[in-house]
Amino acid sequence: MKKILITTDFSENAWNAIFTALKIYAEVDCQFYLLHAYEPSPLNLMGSKSQQRLGVIYDSLSKYSVQELEEVVSYLKINHKNTKHHFITLSKPGNIEDSTASAINENDIDLLIMGTQGATGAKEVFLGSNTVKVLNQIKNIPILVVPTGYNFQSLKSILFATDFSDSYKKNLFDPIIELSKIWNAGIEVVHVAIEFNLNDNQDAHKDVLKERLSGFDIKFKNIPFENNISKSIAMYAKDKESSFLTILRHQHTFWEKVIGEAVVKKVAFHSKIPVLFLPQ
Repeated sequence: MKKILITTDFSENAWNAIFTALKIYAEVDCQFYLLHAYEPSPLNLMGSKSQQRLGVIYDSLSKYSVQELEEVVSYLKINHKNTKHHFITLSKPGNIEDSTASAINENDIDLLIMGTQGATGAKEVFLGSNTVKVLNQIKNIPILVVPTGYNFQSLKSILFATDFSDSYKKNLFDPIIELSKIWNAGIEVVHVAIEFNLNDNQDAHKDVLKERLSGFDIKFKNIPFENNISKSIAMYAKDKESSFLTILRHQHTFWEKVIGEAVVKKVAFHSKIPVLFLPQ
């Protein structure tokens, strides 16, 4: 059974991430873990003059968290009747990244799914303070990030953005292969570059990639680089509503070395389609 962790702050975007997950894996036996992490706001902390007062704040937050999670599961059991899907709620005190890391380790999670915008409505602030923090900390499992307002209907193609500068370890493409099999989706390897002449290492890596994905419908697409790699990818992907974008998470990618662009963060921010971040 596939174990999927979905973070939620009970916002509209978090609900959308849940619905997206349920539709993607409608035909797969899944154990869904719904995680809500809670901690007092800085304002509440400043106003708490005693341990007793802090305890009252945490107790209130804990009760709210548990109650809201129970309401989410209650709704899903009534409105989402799929015998292949089961739900467990996780309510954890602390910040989102630490809570997510512990939930993954404690429950042997296969995949993490998150929305890109929370209840604050401050898109850039939320992305910087939550989603990217999780992306920076959680590196051992794939993470699927669902953009605000995305409406999943079907998956026809999976875009894998790469410059062939890194080797592709065995089992790296398992999340892509699984999705391709579930939805009979094609795989499109997207290469953004100023020029497309590959060196010997890149050629060797490309051959390994072909071997790893042999037996699947693979296409290769070159995209000219224009000032910003993340926007170049986003512009190409914007008309592909039935696609997912997939990228590798590396601390120092080729493009970050060359132009100082934080590709992972910016791709997550600009993409209008879900982004699947493969583990390092």
